[in-house]
Amino acid sequence: MCRPGIGQVRHEPTRRRVYRVRMSAPELIRIVSRDSPMALAQVERVRAELAAAHPGVRTEVVPVKTTGDKWLGDLSQVEGKGAFTKEVDAALLAGEADLAVHCVKDVPADRPLPAGTVFAAFLKRDDVRDALIHPGGLTLDELPAGTRVGTSSVRRVAQLAATHPHLQCVPFRGNANRRLAKLEAGEADALLLAVAGLERIGRQDVITEILSTETMMPPIGAGVLALQCREDDADLIDAVSGLGDPDTHRETTAERMFLHVLQGHCNSPIAGFARVDRGGELSLRACVFTPDGKTRLNAHEWAGRLDPATLGTSVAVALLRQGAREIIDGIPH
Repeated sequence: MCRPGIGQVRHEPTRRRVYRVRMSAPELIRIVSRDSPMALAQVERVRAELAAAHPGVRTEVVPVKTTGDKWLGDLSQVEGKGAFTKEVDAALLAGEADLAVHCVKDVPADRPLPAGTVFAAFLKRDDVRDALIHPGGLTLDELPAGTRVGTSSVRRVAQLAATHPHLQCVPFRGNANRRLAKLEAGEADALLLAVAGLERIGRQDVITEILSTETMMPPIGAGVLALQCREDDADLIDAVSGLGDPDTHRETTAERMFLHVLQGHCNSPIAGFARVDRGGELSLRACVFTPDGKTRLNAHEWAGRLDPATLGTSVAVALLRQGAREIIDGIPH
């Protein structure tokens, strides 16, 4: 007898009951990820959630070093954000691993996922905000003129240029631990990092100030971990899909469609986040900046009857009508 697939039903001839057949999880799941301390900490969260949902399943970590982790220069010189995912995708497609864990903010949205792969789940979202780290305990508004702030994010640079033009941004690449070491070595006076990342590596102790989203708009996909599978691996997709959070799925779908429609590149200062409120209503707030922060385009819409992808498209169109295309295309990359 053939085994029904996902979504199919088996009919019991005598009792006329309908059952949804749930496929069993594989005995071993090989999880591929970047080899940075933060990425490996994220994998441990996934392993813990898998163990809770499927106690009999064993997991194995397959760490890889990506181009983005090896190259500490301008990302535009090494294919932009795809530099953080290419090697992970290759291991998944080659069958060297079964499941990939990604930070959604690092996954390009201007092009589809690699053929043959799908996102099976988006885990419950972590904090989307940025944190300031200052050894002397000063807040962002207290930093004196000329303070060197370590960050290579064009999104952060543009927003600081607009709100705190007296500060000096200095390029900082590398994982969070490496950036903290650079700060301690005096290569900058202060540092901006994601709150979620610091929490994942247990370094909340270094945070001087958590910046509001009004002060520092987050990147698309902030705080979201995605689980990626080969699209023909139905058993695994079924096993891990239950780890997904419905609200995070709606928010991430809206944000990634927004970025896809804008077709932003790695040097585009684009920011925004979707939010499902307590009543279940979805909204998306987003911005496009010029690199010097002198121009800021804003849009904020509620979904209402729109599905998340349509909301993302609508917000992108609102910004395109304000001139976002000209700003994005006018930035070298």
